[in-house]
Amino acid sequence: MRIPLSWLREYVDLPAGETGRDVQAKLISSGLEVETVEQLGAGLTGPLVVGKVLTIEELEGFKKPIRFCTVDVGTANGTGEPQEIVCGARNFAVGDKVVVVLPGATLPGDFKIAARKTYGRTSHGMICSAAELGMGDDHDGIIVLPPEHEAGTDAIALLELVDEVLDIAVTPDRGYCLSMRGVARETAIAYGISLSDPALLDVPPPNAYGYPVQVGDPIGCDRFTARTVVGLDPEARSPIWLQRRLQKAGMRPISLAVDVTNYVMLELGQPLHAYDRTRVDGPIGVRRAQPGEKLTTLDGAKRVLDAEDLVITDNSGVIGLAGVMGGANTEIADAVRDETTGEVRGTTDVVIEAAHFEPVAIARTARRHKLSSEASKRFERGTDPQTTSAAAQRTADLLVLLAGGTAEAGVTEIISPSAPRTISIPADHPDRVAGTEYGRETVVRRLQQVGCDVYGSDELVVTVPSWRPDLTDPNDLAEEVIRLEGYENLPSTLPKLPSGRGLTGSQQLRRRTGRALAGAGYVEVQNTPFLGEAAFDQLGLEADDPRRRTVKLVNPLSDEEPAMRTTLLPGLLATLRRNIGRGSHDLALFETGLVFRPTGAEPAPPRLPVDRRPTDEEIAALNAALPEQPRRVAVALSGAREQAGWWGKGTAAIWADAIEAGRTVAREAGVELIVRQDQHAPFHPGRCAALLAVVDGAELLVGHAGELHPRVVKALHLPDQTSAMELDLDRVERASAGPVPAPRVSTFPVATQDVALITDASVPAAEVEAALRTGAGELLESLRLFDIYTGEQVGEGKKSLAYALRFRAADRTLTAEETTAARDAAVAAATAATGAVLRGA
Repeated sequence: MRIPLSWLREYVDLPAGETGRDVQAKLISSGLEVETVEQLGAGLTGPLVVGKVLTIEELEGFKKPIRFCTVDVGTANGTGEPQEIVCGARNFAVGDKVVVVLPGATLPGDFKIAARKTYGRTSHGMICSAAELGMGDDHDGIIVLPPEHEAGTDAIALLELVDEVLDIAVTPDRGYCLSMRGVARETAIAYGISLSDPALLDVPPPNAYGYPVQVGDPIGCDRFTARTVVGLDPEARSPIWLQRRLQKAGMRPISLAVDVTNYVMLELGQPLHAYDRTRVDGPIGVRRAQPGEKLTTLDGAKRVLDAEDLVITDNSGVIGLAGVMGGANTEIADAVRDETTGEVRGTTDVVIEAAHFEPVAIARTARRHKLSSEASKRFERGTDPQTTSAAAQRTADLLVLLAGGTAEAGVTEIISPSAPRTISIPADHPDRVAGTEYGRETVVRRLQQVGCDVYGSDELVVTVPSWRPDLTDPNDLAEEVIRLEGYENLPSTLPKLPSGRGLTGSQQLRRRTGRALAGAGYVEVQNTPFLGEAAFDQLGLEADDPRRRTVKLVNPLSDEEPAMRTTLLPGLLATLRRNIGRGSHDLALFETGLVFRPTGAEPAPPRLPVDRRPTDEEIAALNAALPEQPRRVAVALSGAREQAGWWGKGTAAIWADAIEAGRTVAREAGVELIVRQDQHAPFHPGRCAALLAVVDGAELLVGHAGELHPRVVKALHLPDQTSAMELDLDRVERASAGPVPAPRVSTFPVATQDVALITDASVPAAEVEAALRTGAGELLESLRLFDIYTGEQVGEGKKSLAYALRFRAADRTLTAEETTAARDAAVAAATAATGAVLRGA
């Protein structure tokens, strides 16, 4: 909402010298979002005056039409002689009044005006368009003023070119601030001064002589006011002051009747509509649309109506979308002069509609037809139903004043009975919400300032004003008190946390996981949890892969990604590709988050009530309808894992690094992963590992890691050998034995023994490692595979696995005999379990 400061001063007596910035600070302090203060006419200096065109000479020989004009500017030029000006516009004639800027003036944008020779003549100034004066974006022609203004009159004051405009972002709950009346009320409260309410008008009571109206849906339309004005001058135009106020508020002047309804809407916040009475057939009606009905709206679009649309009708059918936009068949007609008879045809009789419509119905209609208007913006936020009569009266008064018409005595007022809304609130409720002490007197005073009637002592009974439909419960009233007292005045107090509380085990594991991966060189990213079918195709998932079963969103942010993710890899790999495309080639990324895995057996969710708290059974039924949402962690790597430099060659990131990332995560939960070869999309069939953990004595699959399949790499435009890992954190936590014990530091030295075992190539290294651990016993501190060899020395179909075994005792230094015995026991166990043979034996 754009609020011209000059217009605001009509309703609030602001202190002398108060600027737009000062008002902005006050309104922000009271809770309004005043985004900017626009300085209109900044840098504008005169002389800028009204001129009368005396002569026009058409200049020939140029690519575009050029006119040499003489213009009477009174004594503004110091001589009283006609001013000679060259102009290219053609929308004015001899005798018209125009706006002339004279040499020595400066227009907005630091455009200095001086006499200059152009098109073979000397132009002493310029005839101005609206765009050149900062009045709008209309470059099509110059401004033609009404004939009553004298030549030489100061145009800066006449056109109100210098002003300040506050641009307010009105939140949905503050719809009353989409009007000068609403903002003026907030300004008056902020300054502690009185308000001149523009809605306080003498309005005649309803009678039986008004235009007939039939409301068929009293819930959708609980109030309808109709007034009729006849005998309007069809050639009457909106005065400059009215046009300028509309322009400053961001609206384009159209015609007098339309401009007046827009002006009153901006002033009072009540949208109105004016019908050409000669085009309305019979009584005006309000009802729901019938399926298949059609309407051509004022924007020229033909619309098929929905049964939920609230519409305005007459005997011919639908003539408007209620609260959104009128129909073209009852539009106010522009004045047209018959060249033969000189007769002027146009709208002379209008019916004024001022109604109150149900906000939800208007909001749904506007969204259904993708037709947001200034009226719908106000109706869907809630307008003041008590203002319809005043708005209709104000519109009739302005039409009579500006177009010479007569307001008929008939007044139609249809009202559905309703009681004022009251709220009971303890007097100290705002104190308890804010954590400070306001006192009953302050609470009552602030509530009365926003328009509430307040009764009671310890328990207050508050009657909410008609223009505040957002005030529905005690917390809303508490918020009003707090914001008017100033959020900046609230004391800063830390909440007192109960003892013995902290992070849960799951939260601690997630934090440790993030720190461990970051310490290993990974960078955390956060992706949106949405994907489409194209992501599954790129990953090469089979048609029956359970990851293709998704939760579809009814109203997705993007039609290309309408489903909730079932795996973290699509978003993570897309981020990897985006960074590679921007010049980063050595990347290691990780992400943790929920995935959504429906089984297809979930029951339909219940429809929860809005008038009470749901029961435990209803909440349980709602939870049962949700899909499984396991928390996962995933990594993606490409490029160099270690950079090359003077210290030596670098190391490329490979599938083994992805597996190690899985081990890193598992170690944070105190879990040792079992790594086995597997085939699982989107991984390379020969470089894919299944990651398993032992839970209750049984092996449980917790994730996969490896190098991406070449077809996936090509589809996603990723570098060769890109690797990834995805792990189910919830399953890892289930495999955990509890808190990870801190390592014990021994003061005794370590004894290291290396063994190389020859096994069949098909034997997993993990099985050999498990057997070595079992055989080595409790003296074994750590075990590491440091070499794998295949070749002639070990034979065809064989491989050599070299391990480094570290032995240490907590209470003594180990002897060579103890270390050798432990190593031999480990080798014997591996031989018995896997058929391994000690190399060189």
